[in-house]
Amino acid sequence: MLKVSKHKPKTITGLVLLTLLLTSSRLLPAQEIQVIKFDQLHQIITDKNAPVRVINFWATWCAPCVKELPQFEDLLDKYKNSPTEVILVSMDFVQNLDSKVKKFAEKKNLKSKLYLLDETDYNSFIDRIDPSWSGAIPATLIVDARNEKRTFLEKEFKEGELEKAYLDFIQ
Repeated sequence: MLKVSKHKPKTITGLVLLTLLLTSSRLLPAQEIQVIKFDQLHQIITDKNAPVRVINFWATWCAPCVKELPQFEDLLDKYKNSPTEVILVSMDFVQNLDSKVKKFAEKKNLKSKLYLLDETDYNSFIDRIDPSWSGAIPATLIVDARNEKRTFLEKEFKEGELEKAYLDFIQ
């Protein structure tokens, strides 16, 4: 005769739940990173039907960029119910998409829209994003194309500075 302990169902239920939890994270789709050219980025910047867009130019190898990324994720989360979109544009080389950028995005659990700008001639587009841009990163463009309003900030944001810049912009 088989004896069943009253404690086994709890153990089995716990193991099933743990297994589901561990495997479900692998079932979630990885953050999509679209590789784009400057013309596509220009359309994103100038789309008059789009909400206010906070567009950050960054790279996985840029320590100040990596340091400020949580502020962009926090902005996205805090203003998710407002007409605002946070976009992260990686300046990494396209050959590093899988080995670095995707792995980084997954590790950091980035939720913002992600693009990788596939351009090697930076001088051909930097001035078109903003004439004041030296090309250094991190850099951020906040744009409201509907109202032809924009501000460009070539700097690393310290804690709270990004949200302040955003709030100043939408006022």
